[in-house]
Amino acid sequence: MESSLHRQLKGLYGGSEQDCEVLIDGFRIDAVARGRLIEIQRASLSAIRSKIAALLTGHRVTLVKPIAARTRIVRKDLVNSPVRSQRYSPLRRSVFHLFDELVHFIGVFPHSRLTLEVILIEQEEWRVARQQRRRFNGPDYRVQDRSLLEIVSRQTFRSAVDLAALLPSTLPTPFQSLDLAREAAIPRWLAQKMIYC
Repeated sequence: MESSLHRQLKGLYGGSEQDCEVLIDGFRIDAVARGRLIEIQRASLSAIRSKIAALLTGHRVTLVKPIAARTRIVRKDLVNSPVRSQRYSPLRRSVFHLFDELVHFIGVFPHSRLTLEVILIEQEEWRVARQQRRRFNGPDYRVQDRSLLEIVSRQTFRSAVDLAALLPSTLPTPFQSLDLAREAAIPRWLAQKMIYC
């Protein structure tokens, strides 16, 4: 089922209803605007890798990757029950979290017909308590829906040079992943993925 977040972003990028959910070359495209195909991918980039690669053979594509900079969690006991609690998640993300997924997408990006747009968003996540026993170590809730509260920022990437512009100017020469992690204030595992990309 399509989330409210996905529907809101389609409306933002595609505009009218007839420009959304268009069938092109056997693929359902989220939106078409000014001759460019727009795909919005909240899930992993690896899940859309082959679709984007196929579309790039004959089309200009913009891949929109929303990253939740901040999430307000709304909890309910049942789907139709009143809200039990609301709070902001302590987890915060930045544009650097793009590299967590980009490592599985480097065979497709960069490409002359591909634009990667990263939007940092504030979202609301509606969680409903699980009624049945949860799997071992699994969450005690299921996500009912996500919706857009605010777009915090947008960044566009068309080449490896655009990605390299994210490197902090304070890095030593040469530098290691530990230096990047410290200067960018990110975990070292994420710095390693960024360097790989």
